[in-house]
Amino acid sequence: QVQLVESGGGLVQAGGSLRLSCAASERTFSSYAMGWFRQAPGKERDFVAAIRWSDGNTLYADSVKGRFTLSRDNAKNTVYLQMNSLKPEDTAVYYCAAGYIDIPTVNPSAYQYWGQGTQVTVSS
Repeated sequence: QVQLVESGGGLVQAGGSLRLSCAASERTFSSYAMGWFRQAPGKERDFVAAIRWSDGNTLYADSVKGRFTLSRDNAKNTVYLQMNSLKPEDTAVYYCAAGYIDIPTVNPSAYQYWGQGTQVTVSS
């Protein structure tokens, strides 16, 4: 059972930056992807970004392209979501996800493992 531990959320002013981290307890298959989703109050959980572990291929939601960068540290089984130029509409609980997926996908049901979530609040 893979466990995901998230960190790095918080409160920031619009235009500011935050970096989220997600450490996985294990990674045993080459076809593996990790990513982030977010959920604002009263809304569905939306895809943010994902990365394929084997080659670092990334996928981003249109709403965060050019502002967010997802990267990985192989040795630490950790992914990092660098969030720049934050906007109030980025406010949400951010969830780390992992799954045995050959190609990163926006579909949350493809990810088998989820973290508990970390709050990101962007004030205007």
